[in-house]
Amino acid sequence: GIGVLSIPVGAWWYQARRKREEIAHDVATRIRIPGQQTVDDFLIEKCRPGDVLVFDRRWETCASGPWAALACILSKLLLCRHSEGARSVERGEFNHIGIIVPGYEKSRHDEFDPSNFLLLEATPQGIVARSLKTRLERTQSRSVLLLQLNAPGEQRDFVNLDDDYEEMEESQLSSRQLSVRRARRHVEKELVKFRDSWVSLGEKNHFKYMFSTLSIGGALAHGIGFNQYLSGPVSPSAWLVVMALQQAAAAQNVHVRNERWSIKPEDFLRADHKLGNESNPLRLRPGWRFLAPMALREHHV
Repeated sequence: GIGVLSIPVGAWWYQARRKREEIAHDVATRIRIPGQQTVDDFLIEKCRPGDVLVFDRRWETCASGPWAALACILSKLLLCRHSEGARSVERGEFNHIGIIVPGYEKSRHDEFDPSNFLLLEATPQGIVARSLKTRLERTQSRSVLLLQLNAPGEQRDFVNLDDDYEEMEESQLSSRQLSVRRARRHVEKELVKFRDSWVSLGEKNHFKYMFSTLSIGGALAHGIGFNQYLSGPVSPSAWLVVMALQQAAAAQNVHVRNERWSIKPEDFLRADHKLGNESNPLRLRPGWRFLAPMALREHHV
């Protein structure tokens, strides 16, 4: 029986891996005209460190193996659309999340270059920080949403209002702009530390071998109501993002273990992230908020 079952599973896995390799090759060999901005370039310019990307993944395109595909299926069945409170989107089952972090700086120009941003994620490949643009170009998810993190006093929801003062002298800034810039630079500094420490920790502890098992165990425990007995996160990817936001001082430090581990990707799509809201394990500090979701990818086929 197992031998017979392994034939279609092996055929599916071969096709999934082949498809991923084709997409990777297409992205790597794509002709790019210098000075010409693509749609992805335009979208990435709207991103800042601390923003999060939420994914509605397809299990059938999971090229990391049957165990990872099973983790994707169970997370959709048991973690999606079961959050208390209204979501900020109507369609989709979002079961994965990553956080945008500063890239590795090779020159002064890289500090302000949006194309240098990385997406930090917990994945079957480990805790990885990959080029944000390449990650978007290679994704096969049904939908990818951008949640922009707004600092206290920041006005990112007004087009270009707060985009041009990062390199201005402090004497040229208003008190509000100065406060926003200091908050933003603190977020960037802490996210760089978080990126380096957790990528290193993931490699040291061989996290890539644990991700799928943790995801399956977390989804099953949540599905049968055994969260209080869980010795790991319900969603490793959401847990990593919450930890990053806490280190950046944008989210409240939740000291109760079960609350911190019960976070799910769809909790980020709820509107009630305020400090003191006990029903949502994701609690942003006063003044911090996520703006309305922005679609970066929509694949409904």
